[in-house]
Amino acid sequence: MEGIMNKLRHLDAYPKVNEDFYSRTLSGGFITLVSSVFMLLLFFSEIRLYLHPVVETKLVVDTSRGETLRINFDVTFPAIACSILSLDAIDISGEQHLDVKHDIVKKRLDANGNVIEVRPDGVGSRKMEKPLQRQGGRLEHNETYCGSCYGAESIDGECCNSCEEVRDAYRKIGWAMSDLDLIEQCKREGFFQKIKDEEGEGCNIYGSLEVKKVAGNFHFAPGKSFDQSNIHVHDLQAFRKDRFNLSHTINRLAFGDYFPGVVNPLDGVQWMQKQPIGMYQYFIKVVPTMYTDENGHTIQTNQFSVTEHFKGAERGLLDNLSGVFFIYDLSPIKVTFAEGHVSFLHFLTNVCAIVGGVFAVSGIIDSCIYHGQKAMKKKMEIGKFN
Repeated sequence: MEGIMNKLRHLDAYPKVNEDFYSRTLSGGFITLVSSVFMLLLFFSEIRLYLHPVVETKLVVDTSRGETLRINFDVTFPAIACSILSLDAIDISGEQHLDVKHDIVKKRLDANGNVIEVRPDGVGSRKMEKPLQRQGGRLEHNETYCGSCYGAESIDGECCNSCEEVRDAYRKIGWAMSDLDLIEQCKREGFFQKIKDEEGEGCNIYGSLEVKKVAGNFHFAPGKSFDQSNIHVHDLQAFRKDRFNLSHTINRLAFGDYFPGVVNPLDGVQWMQKQPIGMYQYFIKVVPTMYTDENGHTIQTNQFSVTEHFKGAERGLLDNLSGVFFIYDLSPIKVTFAEGHVSFLHFLTNVCAIVGGVFAVSGIIDSCIYHGQKAMKKKMEIGKFN
């Protein structure tokens, strides 16, 4: 038994030195103090990393199909009235959403940016409550009003009971409205008076769009939009002007839901128009993103990068293209973020590495200083004897 104990004693990798042979120095005490503080700082840093979740990032090919893309926006136009501004969305599959009003809210702003009125629709036109006559003659007893569409009826007997409905009927068949003074509904509703009353106002438009997950664009532009010979144009004749100040501030623009750490590069961006005509374009690359938190809850959303370009136009040309365009495309690569915690064994390994590493390095530094001082002291003693 004693032989086994002796063999085990010979395996001791930590031989002990008698305290009588210890030599303690001032430099060694200073190095011990500094290394202990440094070791504690690293230890608490490691504890913080262990207690808080870490995010792992991966890049994978996006294999999703048939999904939709939600676009959340909040844009302020300080020099264009809400009654003039419209929103359209078009994608490469040919799907068009013209003069979008669903899930859209407009705020009329005065010259100082104060809110005058909030309304959920685009123009806020009033419908005629008590019309005097219908298309083709006077109303008979209990007969409802049916206003003329002025040749733009898509089906026989279609009624246009407001100025907005007449303008929509013209837009659907690709006609521009040359003179709204000839439209009975617009005269009764005071369309031009309303535009005149809103002159000098601004507009804050916010809401969301739900579009196909394919490349496309959405844009804010003055006037009603329609297709003319397969060309997307905006009718500005109804407003009796062809110059609009499209200076704007993007308060918020996001392609999907928020997730921790997301950065939307267009939030807070301002642009001031210096040329009378042109289109301001934002070219956006949308990157599909999936974020999974530590509880397993998954958020399917998107990030994006952007470049900007202003396309000017000569006087009399490209008037119908004036607007602010957001042209987006989708990346085939998907970014995944996954929250997780460091395992206890990993934490323990790092703590051991911190303690051992700091102890070894401080020992090397102390040894260098000790032997250096000893060598200098020996040389000084030799010099005295000489």
